[in-house]
Amino acid sequence: MRCPYCGNEDTQVKDSRPTEDNTAIRRRRFCTACGGRFTTFERVQLRELTIIKSNGRRVPFDRDKLMRSVQIAMRKRPVEQERIERMVSGIVRRLESMGESEIPSAMIGRLVMEGLMSLDEVAYVRFASVYKNFREAKDFEEFLGELSGPMRDEVDDDR
Repeated sequence: MRCPYCGNEDTQVKDSRPTEDNTAIRRRRFCTACGGRFTTFERVQLRELTIIKSNGRRVPFDRDKLMRSVQIAMRKRPVEQERIERMVSGIVRRLESMGESEIPSAMIGRLVMEGLMSLDEVAYVRFASVYKNFREAKDFEEFLGELSGPMRDEVDDDR
């Protein structure tokens, strides 16, 4: 593994252990050239996935990009990192187990929306605003109206 600090290819593993959800191995590494310490993660990859963008372009699936987009939606929200990691790992497992090597980006967006809805509604709305390309405040109003519609009906039924 190449050192991220100096580029040296001679690094040593000092410690290995599974992550909390047992979906990856966390390795602490040490660079013999500069003395830098860093962490790497090793995950199972069942198949190479290709994402088909809405414009027809095909790009390799990038788990880190998926995690970054979820992290942006979850910024400053009171949700443990472990729950976010489990959600992303669950999405990746679902994609890999579909049996398809090419997956439309819209499907990934829907899976992320489902996951965020169960984790945090604010993050769900944040992600939806980008995913659904909200252009003005009215778009938020309509979306929030749809989101709280069934909840309002339940509250009204209880009266």
